[in-house]
Amino acid sequence: MTDRSFRSILTGSFSTPCAKNPTVAMMEAGYAKAGIDARYINCDVKPDNLAAAIAGAKAMEWAGFNCSIPHKIAVLEHLDEIAESAKIIGAVNCVQIRDGRLTGNNTDGKGFLASLRKVTDPKGKTIVILGAGGAARAIAVELALAGAARITIANRSPEKAKAIAELLTQNSDAQAHAISWEGALDVPKGTDVLINATSIGLGDAEAIPAIETSSLSNATIVADVIPNPPMTKLLREAKAQGCQTLDGLGMLVNQGIIGAELVLGAKLSPDIMEKTLAVIFGAQD
Repeated sequence: MTDRSFRSILTGSFSTPCAKNPTVAMMEAGYAKAGIDARYINCDVKPDNLAAAIAGAKAMEWAGFNCSIPHKIAVLEHLDEIAESAKIIGAVNCVQIRDGRLTGNNTDGKGFLASLRKVTDPKGKTIVILGAGGAARAIAVELALAGAARITIANRSPEKAKAIAELLTQNSDAQAHAISWEGALDVPKGTDVLINATSIGLGDAEAIPAIETSSLSNATIVADVIPNPPMTKLLREAKAQGCQTLDGLGMLVNQGIIGAELVLGAKLSPDIMEKTLAVIFGAQD
């Protein structure tokens, strides 16, 4: 008779489409390096099946799961508890299951914040965010809660940018402003951190947000949420202007690390996770 257990801890992701999501490779590499007998199952869950998928995860005693597009808001009604910043953001992408109770968190902004903190503390900084979608909202909230002094959101639809600015004003001490992004944006002088939180550049090494590239030197740090390719055209242009750059790989890896801490109470190795993604994305210096 053996004492060995043949039951793995189950975690995973609910999204659609899901086939191009590399998180499974990153997470399972992290689990293996840490010696954790756990699986990360990438599930294609259509909107109409979200409730059934969550019920299934509870029934099979999963430790937790991630939610990606299009479930980050719809999942809220299925949760027993929601973390403070996730409440403010109004979206959840990481769910912990304990004794049948579901607790929701949002690791999008937290992942970016952890990555940014490796190069600078956002406290007291002047931030400019490009875009006003879910990633921009989560990042803006976490930076505001971390003490950023001034946050400007630039977006083609000013109403969306204004909604985020108002959210920050109501829930933090940050000065928040919205600007209309028309034509090529001039990066304001005195910008400590410029963040591309749009999807421009994803899977296209030559795509770049509409920015007056000569104005990139007005920012000390230029960051991109795009993990693939890691060195986007925006970051290449910023580097040429003498800016410090921060790619989207760190944000993705830190999301996984924070998620594993929430769901498993485990600390994963960022090195193996980043190497795994770099191989998948064909990262180049």
